Amino acid sequence: MGRMLKSRDVQRPLRIYAALEFIIGVCGLFIGAAFQAVEVLDSWVYASKPEVAALAHVFGIVLSLGVPTICMGATLPVLGLIARQNQTSISLLYGLNTFGGAVGLLFAAFLWIPLLGITGAGYLISALNIACAVAAWILSSRAPFFARPASQALNLASAQAETPWGRALALAFVTGFATFMLEVSWFRSMTAAFLSTTDAFAIMLAAVLVALALGAAFAPVFKRNKVSLGVLLGWAGISILLVTPIVERFDLFMYYSTLYPAILFTRWFFLTLYIIGTPVILLGVALPWLLDEQSTSRRWSILYGANTFAAIIGAVCAAWLFLPTIGFAKTSWLTGLIVVSAGIAMAPRERRIVLSIVSACAMLVAVVFESGVGRTRAQGASSFNENYIVSKLLKAYDGPSATISVVEYEGGRRILFIDGFSTTEQAAADEAVVTEHYMPWMGHMPMLLHPDPKAALVICFGTGQTANAVRKENPESLDIVDLNANVLKLADFFYANERVLEDPRVKTTIMDGRAYLRRTQKRYDVITLEPMPPHFAGVNALYSKEFYEFARSKLTDDGVIAQWLPFHLVPAYFSASISRTFQEVFPNSILWIDSISGTGILVGSKNNDRPLGEALYGYQRGDIERDLSESEVRESMILNPEEMKRYGMQGAVIDDDNQLLTYGKAAVQFRELKDGRRMEENYELLEKVKTKGAD
Repeated sequence: MGRMLKSRDVQRPLRIYAALEFIIGVCGLFIGAAFQAVEVLDSWVYASKPEVAALAHVFGIVLSLGVPTICMGATLPVLGLIARQNQTSISLLYGLNTFGGAVGLLFAAFLWIPLLGITGAGYLISALNIACAVAAWILSSRAPFFARPASQALNLASAQAETPWGRALALAFVTGFATFMLEVSWFRSMTAAFLSTTDAFAIMLAAVLVALALGAAFAPVFKRNKVSLGVLLGWAGISILLVTPIVERFDLFMYYSTLYPAILFTRWFFLTLYIIGTPVILLGVALPWLLDEQSTSRRWSILYGANTFAAIIGAVCAAWLFLPTIGFAKTSWLTGLIVVSAGIAMAPRERRIVLSIVSACAMLVAVVFESGVGRTRAQGASSFNENYIVSKLLKAYDGPSATISVVEYEGGRRILFIDGFSTTEQAAADEAVVTEHYMPWMGHMPMLLHPDPKAALVICFGTGQTANAVRKENPESLDIVDLNANVLKLADFFYANERVLEDPRVKTTIMDGRAYLRRTQKRYDVITLEPMPPHFAGVNALYSKEFYEFARSKLTDDGVIAQWLPFHLVPAYFSASISRTFQEVFPNSILWIDSISGTGILVGSKNNDRPLGEALYGYQRGDIERDLSESEVRESMILNPEEMKRYGMQGAVIDDDNQLLTYGKAAVQFRELKDGRRMEENYELLEKVKTKGAD
């Protein structure tokens, strides 16, 4: 866009802006269809030419997001022309645009998607884009709406470009790189405190956007007061170093309120903004400052492009290079040192010594007060259970998608933490098994209910207890699919899986479980899965009707599927919704509740001719080690198919569009109810269904 505008005398830049917004809005109307086309393309590529799958990914991104995002990027040099025509600062418009991004993000996450679903929210956002386009077109025929008398005009074209062009480009690059390095590394740490939910991500990202918008607002103020940009960047780097020890400890001083989620979320937002605000605001000053110094669309676009391209590199380097090799804290230190070095190089000579001394002191503080994340402690482990005393961190991995740790507590209990959340645990060798008792039965139950299970699939490995139970039922093949390779690397720390990964019948695949089901051509007799908690970001996709339809299509005629139903995590309405969705696709299904842990397991059969649960075939297949007898297993079959139907009527169908588990009431009610109360609420509803039926 900068190149196009360079050779033209544009009289009405608002009309170009209107055209770009209109294209973005129209593209939004078709984004759902584009994603469906990408799914079809992806499935075809994996079935026929898996070696070019990476190229298919890139093409899918371009196909679905290319046109609207190119138009979004093209608006910046047009905003520059609008600012110049209206004799105002481009930093003002850039800051308002960024602040609008924060507001739109919060509206989408907390209002529009919960009320309208993905499709409805997409249509509303597209309508807003189109309305913006219409407003811009109408305004383009009027006099500039920021215009001032010539004597009072802000003559940006004659503004002193104090920063040489080469240095301006370098600063735009450095600040873009640093901002996204910090976003990736700090968000990883904050997730351990806030948990991996969409509301937490929305709050963290909104705080960053608000800070960047404030930086744009302060840029003209600093400039008028003759503050050096180099000094500001120096202090930005110093504040990064000083703030990092606090960000490291988010999991130690954050706590959850069981009342008034709106207050909790507001507290999260302002706490995040308060802690990360200073460095991000100071970083956010640079680009608007540099944009204000330029007067041509070509230079605006080059600076903005350099900043954005650097942000991409920063995000990729943080996720795939620095986090896995040096960890979160050192990644943040490196970012701070890069920023402070750039600031010192650009600062006036008389300020360089002071900045160097202060930055050295800040680095010393960061090192001395480093909390040992990934070395001596795992985030979330200390606050997991007040009765458990951490003994040692056995192993930790930082990766592109998650931080995974194994912690041993006094007495020998070991727990697997993913981004600060206790995902699964293993009791000490001499300790009574309670909470994890259901895990082997996630494997045993579906295998018992199949007449002759030869091929089995386990989605989500955890500590491997479910996979080992499936293995004990003697299938001919066992496929294990997990999103994170580091989970499999930690398998040897958990004796209960009995080295299942070393069995020659076992094949492991690192992939999203749903994508695997869509891509694979293999059919299974048994599929069992225990994903992350249903309300976590992205997990709705493994509890939706569309997912169960994928799973059904990959089952053999007598195929059986088992799904985790965590009563201690999910309020009763949403437990019923999960069950209803499951039975929509598997009408021949039962609810089995582990009598020891109290956890629910949904089990469904593709074969509707033989009521599930009438026969426990596994007990007829020889001497297999299980800790429950046939009669005990039958006693734990709480709901039969007819009762399941009544139970499901207490909830709603979950699909990819309504995102029922991820957005809105599910997240709110998760915060409102304590674990024990959620269990009670679920059991009360089950008792009501069994004794009185549905209302």
